Amino acid sequence: MGKISKNVVLALFFAGGLVLSSCSNTPSDEEMKQLNDLKAEVSSLEKQVAEKQREKAALEKQVAEKNGKLQQCQSDQEAVKKGLGK
Repeated sequence: MGKISKNVVLALFFAGGLVLSSCSNTPSDEEMKQLNDLKAEVSSLEKQVAEKQREKAALEKQVAEKNGKLQQCQSDQEAVKKGLGK
C-alpha cells in the first residue's frame, strides 16, 4: 500500500509541476491530456487500494474465525484428555 501511495503523491507532484512550470496562463492541450491521464491513473490506483483493503479485511475475518475454531478444538481436545484420564 505504501508504494501505491507514493506513486499517487509523485503523480500529483508531477501534475502540479506541469501546471506551475508552464509559461502561459492556460495549459496546452498536451498538458491537459497529461493531467487528465494522471487523474485517471490516480483514480484507478485509489480503487485498487480500496479493493485491496476490502480483501485484507475479509482475510483477517477468515483468520479470526479459524483461530476461534482452533481454540475450540483445543478446548475439546483437553476435555477429552481429562475424560480419558491422561
